[in-house]
Amino acid sequence: MPHRLVQYIVNRTRFSAFGVHSWIQSPLRIDGGKNIYIGNHVSIQYKTWLGALPLTGAETAELTIEDGSIIGNFNHIYATRRIVIHKNVLTADKVFISDNLHGYEDINVPVLAQPIIQNGEVEIGEGSWLGENVCVLGAKIGKHCVIGANSVVTKDIPNYSVAVGAPAKVIKKYNKTSRQWEKV
Repeated sequence: MPHRLVQYIVNRTRFSAFGVHSWIQSPLRIDGGKNIYIGNHVSIQYKTWLGALPLTGAETAELTIEDGSIIGNFNHIYATRRIVIHKNVLTADKVFISDNLHGYEDINVPVLAQPIIQNGEVEIGEGSWLGENVCVLGAKIGKHCVIGANSVVTKDIPNYSVAVGAPAKVIKKYNKTSRQWEKV
């Protein structure tokens, strides 16, 4: 039996859904596989950590990666409530996407021992691209956006935007009338 077929059969039992022609190359870790939905033709590269567990008291957690998306090497994507990566999204290497934060309020307790705090739900819009080392923390990114390398997204980014920086700020938007990307 070819290696890809064996991997496909194993992943169909590990995840809530695992689409045809999808594959994961040597994952680092999978937490809550039954809460993870993988569409068709999805590629998840080397040593990525996927998680979907309701660690903040929510009833359920969900991580969805829709058709045609490519997740780069060493990504870390963890949902404690809901993260949706829509169709044909591309992430570069070392991208972090999370809908939660570590608590740090009590200075007498190590951060490691404090509760996990629920942040906003995350959506990455169809056709968007997240550059190397991008962090998305409880925010939504619109359709066909570009998020520059090393950016930290903490607030929603509208459709057809280019955003960069820490925190990420929109620097260009697509003008449908002129059919050009224009500086903001």
